[in-house]
Amino acid sequence: MSPPRRTTPRHAIWRRRALALALPITLVVSVAIASGKDEDNRSTGVKRRPRHGVLGARAVQAPGVDRIHGQVDSDPTWGLQPGSDPSVLPGPVLIADRDNNRLVEVSPDGRVLWRFPAAGDLAPGQTFLLPDDAFFSPDGRRVIVTQEDDYVISVLDVASRRIVYRYGHPGVPGSEPGYVHNPDDALLMPSGEILSADIKNCRVLVIRPPAHRALRQLGATGDCEHQLGASYGSPNGVFPTSDGGTAITEINGDWLDLLGPHGRPSLASHPPGFSYPSDTNEVRPGLFLSADYTSPGAIETFTSDGRLRWRYARTGPGALDHPSLALPLPNGDVLANDDANQRVIVIEPHTNKIVWQYGHTGVPGTNDGFLSNPDGVELAPPYSLEARFASTLRAP
Repeated sequence: MSPPRRTTPRHAIWRRRALALALPITLVVSVAIASGKDEDNRSTGVKRRPRHGVLGARAVQAPGVDRIHGQVDSDPTWGLQPGSDPSVLPGPVLIADRDNNRLVEVSPDGRVLWRFPAAGDLAPGQTFLLPDDAFFSPDGRRVIVTQEDDYVISVLDVASRRIVYRYGHPGVPGSEPGYVHNPDDALLMPSGEILSADIKNCRVLVIRPPAHRALRQLGATGDCEHQLGASYGSPNGVFPTSDGGTAITEINGDWLDLLGPHGRPSLASHPPGFSYPSDTNEVRPGLFLSADYTSPGAIETFTSDGRLRWRYARTGPGALDHPSLALPLPNGDVLANDDANQRVIVIEPHTNKIVWQYGHTGVPGTNDGFLSNPDGVELAPPYSLEARFASTLRAP
């Protein structure tokens, strides 16, 4: 097994994820997320919906059919671990399989539906290395990928399966126009602008393709102290909020910074009890979800003023090892990549049990059902992260 990442000082960072093509789905899902209490009087901040009767009809593909190439595998390998419940997911999951240099999309029942890159997807001379985060554009037509440790942001066109834009120089870090140093969690705005954290340059960039220089930036390059609205201590996550603002996670100092519309500083708080907050994102107004990138790791929800609502920090077989991203599901469960455990999981907050798992715990691999340092997850549209915030999504 490759050693866990980010064991060097906090500002020496690397992480994140990359692309996919969504499987058409027909379903009806309740997407209301409200506050609630679990069975141990632990406040989770998400209201559970009944496990049965939530999902409508789903268009399920015949076993063994490759939906991209039409090939049929007479002996398909499905990758779910025993006890997994496919009904907890509203549709396919896109995984940035970092150390395998690929993106994979898997169905709720564990079938691999699509991979990138396949033969012929890359132009001559192109590489696709170390994808650590991948998110769909709001309309689902493109996927934006940060290749953090290859120092590049890639935009993929779903229909053509081509890289159509890149910011940064693969393998070459920098702070000058056109360069980044460990970019993380890039998002593609409806306006076409790109929003990305640039960790080791201690800044957040707003980029407008096809130009290869930042349109503007938040924070001063190389100024890595926390000063809300002025400078950022190694920002490793930048996500939209429902009021049109932005949530920025800072590693140095363990801060969550909230900016209002147009980038106006609003509030700074600490995820409670975290040593390495990663990729904090909004569950609903005033409630946030974050992962603690350490071992044993943790996932929690907390309020904007830093009050804990729910926490998953088990030991033993359920322990986490450097989880880096957690996303809320429509039914109140939590989807997360557990990087150094080589798996993607769904946690049921009421019982604090893992109810779905793709990947073999602690065993990296390249075959179907295996992952190697999965560093990012995303739901296929219409449940993708950016689709949730499409009406308010804008760069600060």
